Amino acid sequence: MRKAKWVAAAAGAVLLVAGCGGEGGTDKGGSSSAGSAASGGSGSGGPDGAKDGAKLDAAAVSKAIGDAATGAGFTQDSSGEAVPDGLKECMVTWTADGAKAADPKKSFADTVGTLAGGGWKETRTFEQNGSEIKSLANGTWQLQASNHSAGPMKLVMFVATDAGPECEAAIKADNEKHTKP
Repeated sequence: MRKAKWVAAAAGAVLLVAGCGGEGGTDKGGSSSAGSAASGGSGSGGPDGAKDGAKLDAAAVSKAIGDAATGAGFTQDSSGEAVPDGLKECMVTWTADGAKAADPKKSFADTVGTLAGGGWKETRTFEQNGSEIKSLANGTWQLQASNHSAGPMKLVMFVATDAGPECEAAIKADNEKHTKP
């Protein structure tokens, strides 16, 4: 449980840092909302990101991330963070075992490249102190891909959330449940 809380905190930090637009980050498209789900940007296919016009769901996002990451040489860390039951349709996490990858930096770049080729649009990149965070969007889904493998932790993770109104409400309710004194 202690590791799960640490991974959740790391995921939160990834989302916070990637969303802040801090120094060193680059925005694809010229503005902080360019290509994001909130601004109506989508990858390929329909407005919800699926190639056949159907709404992209958590299972499809999970499969896309898993296929891209394993195809790039990562194995999934079985002790990675589990998504809370009430958010399984709104959030996907995939933690790579960075220590087992032959070249985590290359595997990370290849994973992001495969996702981009599969309809995910890269919207922001942030690099600092050997860490790299890339934001991607596909329909209402937003993905934070983070590579911290240059340090001793070898942490590489992918966290995707659905920014649609139902999921935003569910995530907000879950956050409030855990932040009340």
